[in-house]
Amino acid sequence: QVQLVESGGGWVQPGGSLKLSCKGSRVVLSDLAVKWFRQAPGKEREWVSTIFRNSRVPDHAPSVRGRFTMSRDSARNMVYLVMNRLKPEDTATYYCNANNSWGQGTQVTVSA
Repeated sequence: QVQLVESGGGWVQPGGSLKLSCKGSRVVLSDLAVKWFRQAPGKEREWVSTIFRNSRVPDHAPSVRGRFTMSRDSARNMVYLVMNRLKPEDTATYYCNANNSWGQGTQVTVSA
């Protein structure tokens, strides 16, 4: 069974940065497109970013484009979401998704 574990969430002030990690087990993440989603309280889960299995440039939702980036560490079987210039509206639980599997999520809170 595929297992994904997110980490790296926390509290940060507006304008700050965080780096989220997604660790894969029983799956080779470099063979897959890996996505990040987020869900804020009272809102639907929304797509944030995708890193593709080939050399295609990662794609990001318009709300985070230019602020968030994705990368891989194939040796560690991990995918990262680097979030810069964070805004209060980025506050949400962030989830990693690959091969139709979800992690448990990691909470990101952006506030003064």
